[in-house]
Formats: sequence, C-alpha cells, structure tokens
Amino acid sequence: MTDILAELLDILDLERLEEDLFRGVSPKVSWPRVFGGQVVAQALVTATRTVPPSRPPHSLHAYFLLGGDPKAPIVYEVERIRDGGSFTTRRVKAIQHGRAIFATSISFHAEEEGYAHQTSMPQAPDPDSLPSVKSLIAKGIPNLPPAISGYFARERPIELKPVDLRRYLEPGPAEPHCNVWLRAVARLPDDPAIHQAVLAYASDMTLLDASLIAHGRSVFDPEIQSASLDHALWFHRPFRADSWLLYAQDSPFSGGARGFSRGQIFDRDGALVASVAQEGLIRPRTR
Repeated sequence: MTDILAELLDILDLERLEEDLFRGVSPKVSWPRVFGGQVVAQALVTATRTVPPSRPPHSLHAYFLLGGDPKAPIVYEVERIRDGGSFTTRRVKAIQHGRAIFATSISFHAEEEGYAHQTSMPQAPDPDSLPSVKSLIAKGIPNLPPAISGYFARERPIELKPVDLRRYLEPGPAEPHCNVWLRAVARLPDDPAIHQAVLAYASDMTLLDASLIAHGRSVFDPEIQSASLDHALWFHRPFRADSWLLYAQDSPFSGGARGFSRGQIFDRDGALVASVAQEGLIRPRTR
C-alpha cells in the first residue's frame, strides 16, 4: 500500500471519544480548506460504527455549511434517529471551533431481494487503454493550464483517468457531460465499509466541475469562485473501490450562481454501483 493511501485510511479510522462522539483529523497538506469528500467519508464512517454490519448504508444526504480548517480536528456527533425493522437512520454533525461545518443524514437498510433494473453504462474506452495523466504531463501537454496540470500531477490516494482531456485544452462551451475512471491507488482491505468510505471520499472529486462545461469554464479558472454546497450519495450494490470505476457525470442545470451535477458510478462490467448528486456555488469572482 502506498503511503498516501495509508494516510487516507488512517484519517478514516476516527478516534472514538464517547459512545456517539468521534474525532477526525485532516492530512498534512497545504490545502486552504478541508476537502469536502473527506468530511463526507469521515461522517459516513462514524455513522456506520453505530449500526450493525448486517445493515449497510444505502443513502447519504449532506450539506456543507462552512469551509473546514485543515489544521484543526473535526468532532463528529452521531444522533441515533431511528432503529426500525428494516431501516436505520443516523444524523451526523461535524464541528470545528464551536460551529457546525457539515451535517448529514445517512440511512442503512437490511439486505432484501426485490425488483431490479439499471441504466446502461455509457460507452468509454477501457481504463487500461488510457495513459495516465501524470505520464502525459511528464511528456508535456501543450496548452494545458498550470493549475490543471498541477491538480492531475499531485500525489493522491485516488487515481483519476479522464476519458477526454479536450475540454481543458480547447476552451469553449460544450455539452455538459464527462467521464472519469477512478480507483484507489493500491489494494484496500476487504471490509466493505472501507470501500464505501473511500468511494464517498472520491465522489466529491471532479463533480462540481461538470456544471461549468456548458460555459467553457472549470473550477481551475481563477475567475470562478466555486464550492460544494450539498452532496447526496446512494449505494446500489457491493463494489471494490480499488478496482476501476467509471464516474459518468452530467449537469442538467445551472443558474443563480449555482450549478447542479449528477454522477453515475459503474464498475468495469457495467454494473451501476452508486449514484451521486450535488449542487455547488459557481460564481464569477469580483475584483
């Protein structure tokens, strides 16, 4: 396992302070605020630890309230809303400096048989046929803005392979959809809860950017102020977050300084394993 993935698993192994009270930390990086996917994943871990393993999570609905301070611990309070015959509900609040920075409700469901269908996975090149972006950057990609090359060249616990980089190389409005292959950079333990937490972490990556494709912009544009406002995640079936997953994203609407994006996550065999929705702030910066 790589050091950076081990660090991610370490920050997802939160300290239990009391029965339903946990403390999390952020990685030692120079980010100005806590990555939203980290808080989503840590909150999911705390709620999962209060529910029997026979009831995995199936949905999460969250709001980002304040930017998190990466230098300070985050305290997570779990509220046991309901323990029913089939469903269990938890509410989690993340606190820093005496204020709530994040809140989420998470539902867990005992496994049952029932009607089943799914949408088809979009056509996409096999991930093994795509070069890594880091290798392309090392060779030199003409016209790739430094902020974007820096993002994709950075060491991170999640490997990203965008299916098409043209939107970054040929600025201009385009149909608001994009596909990205992703996976953990090394093998994870077999515990399904770890794979769910890692996917929750990854689900906040690149999604908000989809809402800017129609405008020929990106979250890397210095003239854009962007931030995730809320986040919803549904787990549909078991998966491995250390195997390639296709994150198919689109944005059906933007307006009022907000962009709405959706994501469907498929495994390599075309099974839909999770769905995501998010609204974010996309506001022109005033100088």
